[in-house]
Amino acid sequence: MPDFLVDETIEDYAFVNTRSEPPLLQELIDQTNLNMGWPQKLSGRLVGRTLKMLSALAQPKQALEIGMFTGYSALSIAEGMPADGKLICCETNPRAIEFAKGFFDRSEHGHKIEVIFGRALDTLETLDLELDFTFIDADKRNYLNYYQRVKQMTRPGGLIILDNVLWSGKVVQPESEIDDILVETNRFIAADPEVENVFLTVRDGLNVVRKLP
Repeated sequence: MPDFLVDETIEDYAFVNTRSEPPLLQELIDQTNLNMGWPQKLSGRLVGRTLKMLSALAQPKQALEIGMFTGYSALSIAEGMPADGKLICCETNPRAIEFAKGFFDRSEHGHKIEVIFGRALDTLETLDLELDFTFIDADKRNYLNYYQRVKQMTRPGGLIILDNVLWSGKVVQPESEIDDILVETNRFIAADPEVENVFLTVRDGLNVVRKLP
């Protein structure tokens, strides 16, 4: 599969012509690349600014992120949230949590974020809240499980956003178990009568889902 699903020059053009993230997030990118394994797991500007804009439009009071990594997407979501909003982040990598918290402490939006260590499916069973906004970007084997559980917790009109739904284009010609799970998840959402969705070809694919009243 190609490194760029969209022509690289078009991808670069979109990047340059999207409002840049705040300097702290630019530093977070640089430090992730220098100090963390798998830095490509970062959401990046196009996804991050999309999340910030959707959050700013939705103004969620109760938000959830499944799969935080080093905190780029969390800070992007929190940036768009109201001052009294709360974003709960589920993460299983202690080193990534420590790294992210260092940036949360320096951000004016960091007070909105609470990190919970552990398997997200276990954490979800402990949460008693109605969600306005969720970003799913964790282990792909559980994508459909995450979606179904989060949808139960989401208020009518709330948003659920899934990342990596193109999976480097492998959803077109699936060859592995993970490929098949993502294909099944995408088909399930498209046919789900309880939601409406738009499948965006931003970076590695974003599925933006709105729970119907």
